[in-house]
Amino acid sequence: MTSASASPPVSQTSPPGLAHGRGIRLPSSVLGVLGIVGFLATWELVVRSGLVEAEYLPAASTVVREMVEMAGTSEFWAALGRTVRTWAIGLAIAASAAVVIGLVIGPSRFLRRATHSTIEFLRPIPSVALIPLAVLLYGTSMQATLLLVVYAAFWQVLIQVLYGVGDVDPVASDTARSFRLGGLARIRYLTWPTALPYVMTGLRLGAAVALILTVTGELVIGGGGIGTEIALAQSGGAVPQMYALVVVAGLIGVVVNLVARVVERRALHWHVSVRREAL
Repeated sequence: MTSASASPPVSQTSPPGLAHGRGIRLPSSVLGVLGIVGFLATWELVVRSGLVEAEYLPAASTVVREMVEMAGTSEFWAALGRTVRTWAIGLAIAASAAVVIGLVIGPSRFLRRATHSTIEFLRPIPSVALIPLAVLLYGTSMQATLLLVVYAAFWQVLIQVLYGVGDVDPVASDTARSFRLGGLARIRYLTWPTALPYVMTGLRLGAAVALILTVTGELVIGGGGIGTEIALAQSGGAVPQMYALVVVAGLIGVVVNLVARVVERRALHWHVSVRREAL
């Protein structure tokens, strides 16, 4: 006897929002919010249970309340604006210099070999080791912190640019040479599209490092900003305010990372990695 009519094939692809029958797959943003809520709840429980004295670590609710109160003062927004301005200026200077120098050094094997040892010597030097030099040159002004920011972010971008320029396809390079493309044309149509994903990675890394050095410089050197406010709150015994400012610095880092990723996706909308993420 013949068997019953065959059943239609079952699709192996899970419906949208399902993870292969294991339940609903939550968006990354929802998971991020749940993680933050879980962290704050754990923080609150640890303090309320007495495991840590509130004198040294205030409860999360106390810190959040302090943040809300600070948001209503003009001094807080002035300090926040100064930190963001220092970060943005330092990152812009570092990125511009790194891209130009990388595009000059990268295509030349002679220049890469001649500068390799110098780069490897200067790159590992911690930026905080330059604090005495920065104070000696610029005192406690914003320029002293800018020196640290530019130095730290410059290497993050430069190394990525050099890797990107070195990743140019040799066949494409020979083709451009056979068509006798000029130097600027080769940078525009060959080198820059290849190096751009590396440049965006360097900018994302440099943005995070620049923010760290901005807050560090303001904390140690002074001159205003969130870092200086943290130091003043600590010296004045305003522990909840100090923790609130630390949390604000962390939130700035989150925003910087999100903005960097949005810019990266827009700049690389044509790249296979961004298309794969979209799919």
